[in-house]
Order: sequence, then structure tokens, then C-alpha cells
Amino acid sequence: MSEDQKKNAEEATPAADTNPAEDSSRSEKSPRSEKPSRSDKSQRSEKSSRTKGSRRSNSGVVTGMLSAVVILAAGGGAVAATSMVPGPSGGTGTDILQADVPAGRALGVCPEPARLVSGTVVGTDADFSPVSTTAASALNAVVLSNPAGTVPGSKVTALGGGAVAEIAKAPTSSPAPTSGPPVLAAGVASISPVTSPSVVEAAPIGNEQASMAANLSYSATDGDLRGLASAQCQSPANDSWLQGANTSVGRTAVLNVSNPSETPATVNLDLYGYEGQIQAPGARGLLVAPGTTRSLNLAGLAPGESQLAVRVRSTGGPVAATIQQSVLRGLAPGGVEYLSPGDGPSNVQVMSGVAVQDADGIKALGAKSGFADAVPALQIAVPGSTDAVVQVSLYGANGERKLPNGGVVTVKGGSVATMNLDGVPAGSYTVRASSDVSFVASTRVTRGAKAEEATDFAWSPASARLGSQHLVAVPRDGLRSLSFGVPEGRATVSYAPVTADGKVGKAVDLDLAGGTTSVIELPAKTGDAVVAGYVVSASGDPVYGAMVLGKQGRNDVSVVAIQDAAAGLEKVPVTVGY
Repeated sequence: MSEDQKKNAEEATPAADTNPAEDSSRSEKSPRSEKPSRSDKSQRSEKSSRTKGSRRSNSGVVTGMLSAVVILAAGGGAVAATSMVPGPSGGTGTDILQADVPAGRALGVCPEPARLVSGTVVGTDADFSPVSTTAASALNAVVLSNPAGTVPGSKVTALGGGAVAEIAKAPTSSPAPTSGPPVLAAGVASISPVTSPSVVEAAPIGNEQASMAANLSYSATDGDLRGLASAQCQSPANDSWLQGANTSVGRTAVLNVSNPSETPATVNLDLYGYEGQIQAPGARGLLVAPGTTRSLNLAGLAPGESQLAVRVRSTGGPVAATIQQSVLRGLAPGGVEYLSPGDGPSNVQVMSGVAVQDADGIKALGAKSGFADAVPALQIAVPGSTDAVVQVSLYGANGERKLPNGGVVTVKGGSVATMNLDGVPAGSYTVRASSDVSFVASTRVTRGAKAEEATDFAWSPASARLGSQHLVAVPRDGLRSLSFGVPEGRATVSYAPVTADGKVGKAVDLDLAGGTTSVIELPAKTGDAVVAGYVVSASGDPVYGAMVLGKQGRNDVSVVAIQDAAAGLEKVPVTVGY
């Protein structure tokens, strides 16, 4: 090789040090510190598409340069290598086109009121019987207007079809927003009693999806299902996770899967327990017809599991899934709750609304036979095969609370583990868990410290970071509060009441210090009007929130995570090829 060839080869070689695969690997392995909002995810998707196109183009240039050097070295030519480097073949890299997807209807699927399971637990299909003489249920729905004050057409229907109630008529025109602050209004509906699964829907205005929220609440003061259960009516999905199920003696877990679409749904269940993933023949290929709910007694699929996580996946129509969980300790009712989906697998999970009672009383109760699940606890499920070392932090009104063993728990891949919080002082907390392995998490909240009295429980699922204009529907009676947690930094939360007459009140701003949890007691009325919901927004560092419900003078409790805000016009990547 001539001196010119050697020199040009040495100049070309360093370009091969750049390895896109290694860069991508490093990016994937770094744990996500906080959960992004939908807008953040969309921006990252566009940036990722442009970056990948650029990397492919650069890779072609490097390959061409190295090939030219090898050819020249083999032939012994005297012409400089740089003069023979060909241009990139196949043209230059182009950005992936983004196609506009107009906003669709906002849907919320509400489960039916809690029912006692009758018949054998061997089969997976559950029949139901009436609950008690005092059981009461109510559905409360709120639909927010656009910034110009126009409330979208919205209604409540039965899951199988048929009108239940009209929330707002479809507007004949949609005025453009004026300059200045938005002029918000709302459509409100309250339905009681509720006898079957229902759907709350609101049409989009322009290319903006309607902001809608609905809440189903159930309560009873007698019978085996004594207690309080509440669930936000959820948007249907093709993949969701539910935690907190228990099929051991005295515990009943019924999975309700509803299909609000016009397309049949085929549902597959992935079940995870303490010893690993559970292979249940009856958990695959479950057909859910349009406009129907299929109820499955989980004891027929995974009997004797004290900590059970369920992944619900569907093909065809998207579905909404909840688990009706109840406890009976001998003759003493142990509570009832709806288990709702939380955030999917992630490196960071945050749960707010975790109320802890007197530590000594709870510890003594948990030591009694049959009361192991009557103490607050964090439950973690790891879907993959890699073990997860999870760091758990607890933030109260006065800052972080230390946990035993430094708050570190190891969970085997493909299994579920529980970390008790029975040594924590009384108060309201936010739980933050993180790991370098993706996992799902939920936290159990309990009420009642005497074995001879009725107790109740709730589960606070992991939720997304709060952004702007989240809508929260609240029950019309009972004790209500909003719990906000800021793991680090500092943030501002604003909340404005929505009254039953459709008015949106003045927002109240709340400054929150990092590492703390703040609880806001909610009034039943503002002025003479009944409060039907709240509009919640947050700015600054990440904030997470939940609604905590109760009954005066009783141990009833329920926790509902604040849902994502409505989505507007979105974009999806579109590629053309063959």
C-alpha cells in the first residue's frame, strides 16, 4: 500500500467507531425518571423517527467509505481513496410522514354495582344474586365544554344499547374561542340506582376530544358486601393490568370484562402469583360479544392465590376490565372494592391517596389469623424474566418517611411480591417505587383496627403524572378528598369545582413542596350548588393525584386515581412501501 493510501485509510477508519446499536441500547437501559404526558410521548415519537432516518443515512456513508478503502488496498492503485468514495446509494434519509388522526368519541365504561357470587367457584363464569337491603349505587358523570363554553353532545347508555340519560344535546354550532381566559361550562348527570353496566360517551368538538369523567359508587351497611366501592368509568383498551386480586379462603375476586364496541373481542388473560406465572387453560380465547360483559370467577383460574396480578389483552374490540374484590372473615365482612387498571409496566410507579391508620393497632390486627391482608401494603408484579430490585420511598405531609431495610425489595421475574407498610406512622402518603426493570404496582389502603368489627379496604393503582385539565367526577354524598403527591422539586396544583347546575367555579391554587403529600378536603356544596366534580391542573415538577372516599362514622374507604386528561388532535407515523 502506498503512503497516500495508508494516510487516507487512517483518516476514514475512525468514522466506524460510531455504533447506533450501542447508542440505542444505552438509551433503552436507562431508567425513566418520571412518567411523560401524552404530548411528551408524541414529541419523542417525532424526534425518534427523524433520528432513525439520519442514522440509516450515515451508516450507508460509512459502509461505502470502508468498502472503497478495501478495494484500493487490494488493487494497489495509486489514486487517493477519498476521490473514489461513492455517494450514498438508495437516496438520502427522509422523515417518516405524520398523518393527522381526528379525535374520536370519549367513552367511559362503568361496571355494574357489586354483586354476591352464587354457585360453584369451579367454573369461570359467575352468576350473581342481590346484595343486601341497604345496598345503594349511583353514577355521576361530568362533561366539560371547550374554551368557548360549548358543551359537546353527550349521553349515558346501557352497555347493551338503549338510552339511560342525556347529559347535553349536540350543539348546532361551535363558537370560536375568544381572547382571554377560557369560559368553561359543563354538562352533568346523576343516575341512581344503577342496575347494569353502562357507557358514558361524549362527541368531539372540532378536532378536540371531549373532556369527560364518570364515577360509579356502591355502598352497603349490611350483608357480606358491606363497605364502599368506587371506580372511575374507564376508556376501553386492548391491554391493561389489574392488581390486588385475592382468591384465598374467604376472598372472592370476579373479573368483569365489558366490550362497548361493535366488534367481537377475544380476550387472553396472563395471571401472575407469588410463585410465578400461572398457566390456566381457561384463561385464553375468551370471547366477549359486542355490548356485553363477561364475568369470570378468578378462583376457577387461580385458586388459593393471596396476591394475584392480571393482565387483560384483547384482539378485535377494545375492552374495559375491573375486578370486584371482597373479603369475608368468618361472619365478619372484610370489605369490598373495584380494582381498576393502573399504569402499565414502567421503571417508575407512583401511587397517591395512601391513608395509613394507627401503626400499633394495625400491626396487632395483622398478626391475628386471617387478617394478614388487613394492613396497608405495596404490591409489585414483574412481567419479565429478570428479577427487579425495587427502591420504595414514602412521602407524607412533613416529608419522606424511612422504611425498614431501606425501602428495598427484590421481586423475582414473572412473579408478584408484597411489601407491608404496617410500621408507618398514621397519615396520608404518596408511594414512589423505582427499578431498572419494568414492573407494575398498586398500594393497599385499609380501615378498621378491631377484629370483631367490619373492616374495609381499597387499592390505589399507579397513575400518570398530572398535566392540564384533568376532570374528576365525585360522588354526591360521603367524605371526599383529593390527595396530591410531589416526589421531588416543587409544583403548583389548581382545582376548580364543577357544580350540578353546570357551572365551573373559580380555581384554587396550591403550592406543593417536593417530597410531600397534601390532602384537600372537598365540600359537598359550593354556595347553594352541589359539587359534581373538579377540574384539576398541575405545573412545575411531577405531581400525582387520587381521590379518597369514605363515610362518616364508618370504616368505609375507596381510592380512585385521577385519570389522564382528554387528548386532542394526534399524529401517527405512516410509512409507504411494499
